Amino acid sequence: MKEARFLLPFARGAKRLARRSMVFLALAILMVASRFAGLAQSSPSGPAGIENAWQKAESKYDDARQEILKDVERQANEGPFHPYWESLQNYHTPAWYEDAKFGIFIHWGLYSVPAFANEWYSRNMYEPGSAEFRHHVATYGPQGKFGYKDFIPMFKAERFDARAWARLFREAGAKYVVPVAEHHDGFPMYDSRLTDWCAGKMGPKRDLFGELATAVRAEGLHLGASSHRAEHDWFFDGGRQFDSDVNDPRYAAFYGPAHLRLVKPGYEDKVYEDWTFVSPEFLDDWLARAAEIVEKYHPDLVYFDWWINQPSFRKSLAEFAAFYYNQGAQRGTGAVINYKYDAFEEHSATLDVERGQLSDIRPMHWQTDTSISNVSWGYVEGDTFKSPEFIVHLLADVVSKNGNLLLNIGPRPDGTIPEPAQEVLRDVGAWLAVNGEAIYGTRPWTRYGEGPTVVEGGAFHEKDAKPYTAEDFRFTTKGDSLYAIELGWPQDGKVTIRSLGSDALQGQTIQSIVLLGSDAKTKIEWRQNGDGLRVQLPTQPLGKYAYVLRLALQRETSTADAKQ
Repeated sequence: MKEARFLLPFARGAKRLARRSMVFLALAILMVASRFAGLAQSSPSGPAGIENAWQKAESKYDDARQEILKDVERQANEGPFHPYWESLQNYHTPAWYEDAKFGIFIHWGLYSVPAFANEWYSRNMYEPGSAEFRHHVATYGPQGKFGYKDFIPMFKAERFDARAWARLFREAGAKYVVPVAEHHDGFPMYDSRLTDWCAGKMGPKRDLFGELATAVRAEGLHLGASSHRAEHDWFFDGGRQFDSDVNDPRYAAFYGPAHLRLVKPGYEDKVYEDWTFVSPEFLDDWLARAAEIVEKYHPDLVYFDWWINQPSFRKSLAEFAAFYYNQGAQRGTGAVINYKYDAFEEHSATLDVERGQLSDIRPMHWQTDTSISNVSWGYVEGDTFKSPEFIVHLLADVVSKNGNLLLNIGPRPDGTIPEPAQEVLRDVGAWLAVNGEAIYGTRPWTRYGEGPTVVEGGAFHEKDAKPYTAEDFRFTTKGDSLYAIELGWPQDGKVTIRSLGSDALQGQTIQSIVLLGSDAKTKIEWRQNGDGLRVQLPTQPLGKYAYVLRLALQRETSTADAKQ
């Protein structure tokens, strides 16, 4: 292995030379095959010229990028992990993450300034015929006069208080916080060495991510970072169709390559039908930017959005994972990578299911992410918000199936969090303050739960969710305790849990049952037989949203054990 590491830099250099020659062949093919109507008129030099313009604009950062890439290459081969999937299969989820269960996601950036439609405003404002396109022209003028870049001076974050945010997240009961460090729009929320187009140098001229990182850790919470940079390869391609500032070489370093998105209609989320061009230089830039976040802030978790599934990224993902996991091993804290769909070999990172749940227990740990708001991940005017009950029920279901919940908020451009979102977070935190022992540090039981309400598994089924009833239960375990989380209060106080009959506990017996949140005077009457566990609760509910019974279990002692 020492000889292999010694030769690796030379091999990598040779591969880069070969890759560069392939770039021009691929670009030539792309020029011929392009279905991009109007591309030649709006950008006379075509795809090759677009790529060259972007690389020229990025060239001032070449030295810093190469320095980071060399460090990635070195660290990816110095430690227990190496940049190939057979090695990365040996990854294990850190205990802190499996115990945490509940985290906060933050979508905050330039897209909060127009506050219209959703966080994809930056792309859709360049899509003729879209509501965002019409709104933009009517409100700000044509994109050739006022482009997305012109929102930067309007993004001031003048009321941003990182410590107040961190206190709110701790009060909400979250154990980790994952701000979006860079969204698809290519505007990092930190002070980057790799671009001038970032919050540290433009707009608020503050390292917003860094300030929040310090505050989050001061509250005893784990820090994560989310990178959505991969999609920047094509995110502004709509601006190539007409006279817009995307075609101005002066802004190429901000708008990125903006290559034509080549994907079969209706298959936009299916990477096997995605033929979008990704240059080796863009992959190097992506890797360097992701590594810069790690080296600058040392997050305990890195979240990647979906387009890293595009086949071009596979080698770069392995390099990043080995580099990042080796850093976590050196610190002794471990590290977590969240991915979607099939971007990673399933044992090598943690699956994230966007706006969805699973229908049963997953043996490997996983996560779902959703937004507290119903319309957009980022701030938009007039958005509505999920109820605390919805969030608590979702959390109980996900945890019972061996998962975590990452709940997103979208702050305003001035740095304030909408008041309805704050209220929901505090209400969820109040529930966790009473019932958190049934969530934090728990593991799944032999079955996730019971009840009439069916959960459809998979991403983007959130809108299909049906209300839970008092007959719906979710189970978790910790030590000698089994928790039965009831997702509604029975009208007569009578509860029957079919899954907890006398033959269901596998050699364990129930010693006592306590309703969390009740006082010492509240006695819970219960009876167990082969048909289930029958419990008599008080006639009036104690608390809100969901109600937790803690069953103290003791393993039965056999006659042989007693003689020993």
